[in-house]
Amino acid sequence: MIARIFPYTRLRQRYDCAPPVALLLSTLCVLAWVCLRLEASHWRNLLDQRHRWYPQVAGRAPRLGDPLRYLVQSLWLLLVKPPRPRARTWATPPWIKGVGAVYLRLWSRVGGALEELPQRAENSQQIRQSTRWWKGLGRRWQRILNLSVGTAALLLTLLCITEPFSYAAQSVFVLLLWASAMLVRKVPGRFPTLLMVVLSVIVSCRYLWWRYTATLNWNQPLDLACGTILLVAETYSWLVLIVGYIQTCWPLNRKPKPLPRDISLWPSVDLLIPTYNEDLSIVRSTVYAAMGLDWPADKLNIYILDDGKRESFRQFAAEAGVGYIARTDNRHAKAGNLNHALKLISGELIAIFDCDHVPVRSFLQLTTGGFLSDPKLALVQTPHHFLSPDPFERNLNVFRVRPNEGELFYGLVQDGNDMWNAAFFCGSCAVLRRTAIEAIGGFAVETVTEDAHTALRLHRQGWNSAYIKIPQAAGLATESLSAHIGQRIRWARGMAQIFRTDNPLLGRGLTFFQRVCYANAMIHFLAGLPRLVFLTAPLAFLLLHAYIIYAPAAMILLYVMPHMIHASLTNSRMQGQYRHTFWGEVYETVLAWYIARPTTVALFNPKKGKFNVTAKGGLMADNQFDWKIAQPYLLLALLNVAGLGFAIWRLRYGPETEIFTVLVSSLWVIYNMLIVGAAVAVAAEVRQVRETHRVQVKLPAAVRLEDGHCYPGMLVDYSDGGAGIELDTPVSLPIGGRISLLLQRGDREFLFHGHVGRSHQNLIGIRLHALTGQQKIDFVQCTFARADAWLDWGENFTPDRPLQSFMDILKLGAVGYYRLYEYLPNWVRRIAGPPLHLLRWLASFLPRRPAATPISTSLPVSAP
Repeated sequence: MIARIFPYTRLRQRYDCAPPVALLLSTLCVLAWVCLRLEASHWRNLLDQRHRWYPQVAGRAPRLGDPLRYLVQSLWLLLVKPPRPRARTWATPPWIKGVGAVYLRLWSRVGGALEELPQRAENSQQIRQSTRWWKGLGRRWQRILNLSVGTAALLLTLLCITEPFSYAAQSVFVLLLWASAMLVRKVPGRFPTLLMVVLSVIVSCRYLWWRYTATLNWNQPLDLACGTILLVAETYSWLVLIVGYIQTCWPLNRKPKPLPRDISLWPSVDLLIPTYNEDLSIVRSTVYAAMGLDWPADKLNIYILDDGKRESFRQFAAEAGVGYIARTDNRHAKAGNLNHALKLISGELIAIFDCDHVPVRSFLQLTTGGFLSDPKLALVQTPHHFLSPDPFERNLNVFRVRPNEGELFYGLVQDGNDMWNAAFFCGSCAVLRRTAIEAIGGFAVETVTEDAHTALRLHRQGWNSAYIKIPQAAGLATESLSAHIGQRIRWARGMAQIFRTDNPLLGRGLTFFQRVCYANAMIHFLAGLPRLVFLTAPLAFLLLHAYIIYAPAAMILLYVMPHMIHASLTNSRMQGQYRHTFWGEVYETVLAWYIARPTTVALFNPKKGKFNVTAKGGLMADNQFDWKIAQPYLLLALLNVAGLGFAIWRLRYGPETEIFTVLVSSLWVIYNMLIVGAAVAVAAEVRQVRETHRVQVKLPAAVRLEDGHCYPGMLVDYSDGGAGIELDTPVSLPIGGRISLLLQRGDREFLFHGHVGRSHQNLIGIRLHALTGQQKIDFVQCTFARADAWLDWGENFTPDRPLQSFMDILKLGAVGYYRLYEYLPNWVRRIAGPPLHLLRWLASFLPRRPAATPISTSLPVSAP
């Protein structure tokens, strides 16, 4: 029927250009429909910020022709606008200078023409006039037009996905999509992001359609079995990709709701700090910071919920003037601890902090305003920020250089969830309405992830949630790779338990997009088995001669590479600020072996498994290699080495018709080996001898000597036990001498007495061991609990460049094997030494590991 309406077959036979034509038509229809569906207010805010790119449409409502207009102008700007000047070390030939002069003159003319275009509307009356044509259509014709454009877009998109192409047509299709994505990926605004999502969805759906319809060998049982396993894993990855696009395509970026000026209208808050076996030194800072929150004292009650029933904690609570709650048993772990406290408190709101999460003074003022304006708001969640490096950051020496593993969830995913009223409760750094928790029967105790399950129950009962993407607390990351994996195992098991016992796709109470957000969060933790399939898939052909993709190697590349490239480019566009490209594969590879079994078991037996407390504050005396954790990585590496050996044998003795297939499989094996090598690099643990972690900062400060002289300077780092000061002038001070540190908090100044721990030119290290109880509270509130303490944490992150990130991952994989070589016995190193010279050379391109020099366990001092 489509052929009758559009002479597609004749056009394809004559020109073989139907793929690009169909793609352009479908893309323009989709974008026109999206443009019509967007509210004018969203576009005004967006275009007001982007008036330098779109001056002729800034400040007015969208029109039907805007998608094509934006696309054409964006391509023109990207093709014609001169790039930023870069330093060159070679002489520029004269002919290049001449071309450059013509280029600049052309750009100046285009720029002048753009400046003459109409600027933004002057008032709201002009904006209303620009949408009069659309309102004049009436609701009926608006719906008809939306439905017509959407139907046409759907039909043309299905045509692009399902139509088989020749080699030449598929090549044109690939190049056209790649060029479109590359041209718009640097254009600011949400419109280019949606365009890249559309292109990626078309390419990925086309790839999956091709895999299901043309790449399974039904005549060979072994080929069919291996190919089906790979296809199921690819289908899982495709599903996660598509659902992820829906979840994060439009982050809300919610702003805090202001509180009323009348303080008497502010709600009462009970702040709960659950603890089980953590050290008192960790809990103490959290309590001190909570005592300094900017909130009326008569409306704030702080409680330590001690499931360890320790007398030292009871005494500390009495000394600090906070509440202490303990129970006779530890039933249901953290959830049971919170439910027990619910019976003993009476505040309108409940703020919950893990015992290592230190809140900043502005936490309650930024999170509680929404409860007064929305009576159905049950939850306000803020990010989990970590002041110490996790095992990936510490062992790979990328702390505060690249985003950490959790940055994607708290930076983008939760913000995307908030758009669909599906922000999760994460167990800490959150405020909840007590009546809402009581309405659902308390915190969920059926699974080991009580936080996400509690949020799911709240949303099923019609309660709302909110997410504010402003770090309002900082905690400690896991200290070792084994502890990190143990924590992720608990999360994976808990999410699988929820998916099995309270499936968000089933039951009542959730909207469609809430179901999508919850389902994606749960199936994300089922990635263990698919990741293992991808790491071993090419071995099926090399070792067993099974065709897992029954198609010519050239056609495999023409379908696989566009799918991977577009997914990487689109995710880089959407997620690059929060996770660099290809690093997700390293994280999944590290966890895949360990989460595959518990998630599978939880799907069949959801009651199996218990809550485990994540260890915090541990020490590691020396560099070491975690051989136990690395065992599955080494096994995968040996299997891929064996596959590479069989590849060499097949190239030498196999049929000539399979050479290209063997080469493609070999490249896949080499890539898998390097990804596994990156996991091996993480298993090489770096020593950790600090009992209190140092936080680098730049704050005005001063020191006062015993003789009364004061020297101004800059606070460059601090910890719970000391501080590092960079003075304006060099001063030589005796080690162990008395010294006082002066810090400011607002308009007040505080004096902290200590001893000189180190003195080198203008760098002074101060030990703060003799502080009184009140001075400890003041020091925490002047440092960890400042309102702006964590706002600039990501300023030093390197921007994401997919190709550079890809090369970094490959180098990191080589470095992983070299680190493994460093920990091997001497006789093995002598045998394996010559082949690893290349790995040593590659290691020189990556950041150096921290030097193994003695460091004080209590004094943070910056190196000169």
